[in-house]
Formats: sequence, structure tokens, C-alpha cells
Amino acid sequence: VHAIGGGIVLAEIQQTSDITYRIYDFDRKDADGNKRQLHIKEAIEAINYDESDTQKVYEKNVNQANLMVDSEYFKTSFIPVDGELDISKNATSFTVYMCVEGSFEISVENHTYPFSVGDTVLIPAALQLYKLSGNASLLEIYIS
Repeated sequence: VHAIGGGIVLAEIQQTSDITYRIYDFDRKDADGNKRQLHIKEAIEAINYDESDTQKVYEKNVNQANLMVDSEYFKTSFIPVDGELDISKNATSFTVYMCVEGSFEISVENHTYPFSVGDTVLIPAALQLYKLSGNASLLEIYIS
């Protein structure tokens, strides 16, 4: 269960799902001017009420992947980029980079692609060697 307000940047990383249960929708309306349907009963049945440790403590070592989340579905690392970082992947999963601060470039062979805060880029599994450069804070997400 979550909601966000103005001025908040949120990276919602999750396993694929085509279900959304709305508990409250801030009186938003659909394209026809009707309030959107709420799913209170379904949400109550789907919520896991067990206490969990949601505060994550992780390293912030520069120019390396610092593991934040290691679930059975995906892994997420924090990468503070300062300068250049050579990346070598094993072609088992795509990789997603989300720029949460600063700007960076991805260099592949003779091509360079610039990105900045708010940008998200998907690197296909077939691309195994590339370089990250710049001054940025990135989230790196891939399938476990």
C-alpha cells in the first residue's frame, strides 16, 4: 500500500503484475468524468500484514554496484558514478538504469548516449560490454 505526494520522486521496482487495487483515489475521475472504481475488499484480502523490515542499509562505494535489494524476482543496486566505469554482463538478463541524480553517458563501441536525472534506460541482455561515465547516482535493476 502506498501513496505519494507532490515533490516526491519514487522508483517503484516490482515484479510484473497486471493488477492494481485502489483503496482510495483522491476523487480522481476517468476519461468520462466518473470516479474510478475502488477495490477495498480485494486490497484487504491481498495485503500481507506481517511486519517486515523495510529500511534498507547499503554501501555507497563510488564506481561500483552496491546491492540494495536481492529478492527472488530481481536485484537492485545503487551505483554512484564519478568518472568512468567499465561494465561486463553475462547475457542472462536485461539491465535497467534509473538516473536519480546528476547525468551520465553510456558508451558502446563508437557510440555515446547521454542521460540525466529522471531518465531510465533498458540495456538488452545481448549487450555485454559497455561503459558508464559522468557524475550521477544510478539505480541498477536486473532479473535475479
